[in-house]
Amino acid sequence: MRIIAGQWRGRTLSAPAGLATRPTADRVRETLFSMLLSRLGSFEGLRVADLFAGSGALGFEALSRGAAEAIFVDNDVTAVAAIRGNADKLAANDKVRVFASSALRLPAAAPFDLIFADPPYATGSGTQAVAAVEATGWLAAGGWMCVETSRSDAVESEQYLVDTVRDVGRARLTLLRRP
Repeated sequence: MRIIAGQWRGRTLSAPAGLATRPTADRVRETLFSMLLSRLGSFEGLRVADLFAGSGALGFEALSRGAAEAIFVDNDVTAVAAIRGNADKLAANDKVRVFASSALRLPAAAPFDLIFADPPYATGSGTQAVAAVEATGWLAAGGWMCVETSRSDAVESEQYLVDTVRDVGRARLTLLRRP
């Protein structure tokens, strides 16, 4: 798995060992970041959260493109170790915080400009991730949330507007925006 663009373009990331983590495919990440770039214009200075982070590929991609900081949340010990190892490899520890906890029980934090959520492919998991973010106020006004689910799983929200839904391979990308 490689970083697609930015200061770390082409650098490899380590993924957690085992089958508990499903890394976001390169093609899906390319599509997602293209969609975001057309809406955001730039990642410069953004506060980013990567939920169900796995290797942290989405958060590290945003950092590579200019995000100011990234918070990674995952409850799997091998994923947390992989994220910390990737931060060391990229010399990004000053821009990274890791929470070893469930992304469905988020701690208090200042709002983020951009949130990625890549929950396990299970019916309703994307909607649960959005509800957890809504309940904690993690998404800033005008902020974006990107949720990856299986193609058959629609994401619903009570507070955020669904901007677009795009199927890429076996994944469905849903972009939401907080008004």
